[in-house]
Amino acid sequence: MPSTVPRTLKLTIAYDGTEFAGWQMQAGQRTVQGALEDALTPIDGERVVVHSAGRTDSGVHAVAQVISFSLKSSIACDALVRAVNNRLPKDVRVMDAQEAADGFNARFDARHKTYHYVMFTGAVVPPQIRHFVWHVPQPLDVSAMNEAAAALLGEHDFSAFQAAGGDVITTRRELFASSVTEAADRLTYEVTGTGFLRHMVRNIVGTLVDIGRGRMPASEMTRILQSRDRAQASATAPPQGLTLWRVDY
Repeated sequence: MPSTVPRTLKLTIAYDGTEFAGWQMQAGQRTVQGALEDALTPIDGERVVVHSAGRTDSGVHAVAQVISFSLKSSIACDALVRAVNNRLPKDVRVMDAQEAADGFNARFDARHKTYHYVMFTGAVVPPQIRHFVWHVPQPLDVSAMNEAAAALLGEHDFSAFQAAGGDVITTRRELFASSVTEAADRLTYEVTGTGFLRHMVRNIVGTLVDIGRGRMPASEMTRILQSRDRAQASATAPPQGLTLWRVDY
């Protein structure tokens, strides 16, 4: 039954990005935004437009993407989760639904975002995880990688790690966490910041891996950052190792 006043809803979404052409709607492409809007629209009776905390690229995953939208239907939140999941493909799921304050916007109200990037250093990647790791089959110097990662903390101009095609007003961002942890054959780079430029995390990871391989010293990270020149950083790490882990409001 429709309500007289549209409600603002906040949903937490998880998805396997392997077979999506990214988050954002694209004509003729399978996208996460498109799948969600297609699932929500029948519930409201007219097209529902969703806003996300971040626009993940093709092949990138999320365990806690956040979206917001207006809904005229008075459906309860728990029933909404069930109804939307019944209409979604199996590689995307609504994990939670909540009422939000009027005017809440998943993108503009986000304070911090956290990403994880996983590298697998063993000789053979187990097939079950092949879509969720970057295979780097060699020992990496984790200490040097952490020294370099720490140089990124604080507020900086991250132009050196921005891919071409970004449409941002400023390339300054602030990082609150930037570190590499090791567990068996997996290294995980965890980074938390106010926001991220296009391919920024993947470009940082590519540079960290070159440092871990001994191709450049850890001190090079500061020089690359200060250069503001994308050509100074390493090649972009592949998308499948990257996961949007958390959004803080």
